[in-house]
Amino acid sequence: MEIFMPAFIAAVVIFGIIRRVPVFEAFRVGALEGLRTLLELAPTLVGLIVAVNMLKSSGFTELICTAVSPAAEFLGFPKEIVPMILLRPVSGGGSTALLTGIYKECGPDSFAGLTASVLAGSTETTFYAIAVYYGSVGIKKTRHTLVSALSADLTAAVMAVITVRLFY
Repeated sequence: MEIFMPAFIAAVVIFGIIRRVPVFEAFRVGALEGLRTLLELAPTLVGLIVAVNMLKSSGFTELICTAVSPAAEFLGFPKEIVPMILLRPVSGGGSTALLTGIYKECGPDSFAGLTASVLAGSTETTFYAIAVYYGSVGIKKTRHTLVSALSADLTAAVMAVITVRLFY
């Protein structure tokens, strides 16, 4: 398996030479376009990362979790996944850390662990995705995207609970 990537790169170079493509020039142009895209996305990503860290550090996420937990428990959501439901659209790394914590606290085969696993696999880091995809093509107004995406995340959370209840 260690030879796969070097062999693939060699095959691409050989194919380019056979087709009389200036391989290095094509690589250089592609790398330059990648750097331009990175420079266009960097301010948006830095702003998003700062905002996420400010929310975590200020204790705002804990305050929201405390406020939402009683309603979530009444609706049948395990209280352990409430922070993950709220953090998943904002931070993939943070929600993965919460998922690991749920595994340690409740066990991966518990109702909370299984629900959190389904939730992790069926939701998106909505704010990051919007920032990256819309930022890369220069879209400034997201219109209904955010509401639709957050509705999809909420639907995924509800369906995660229902699915785990039905099948486990």
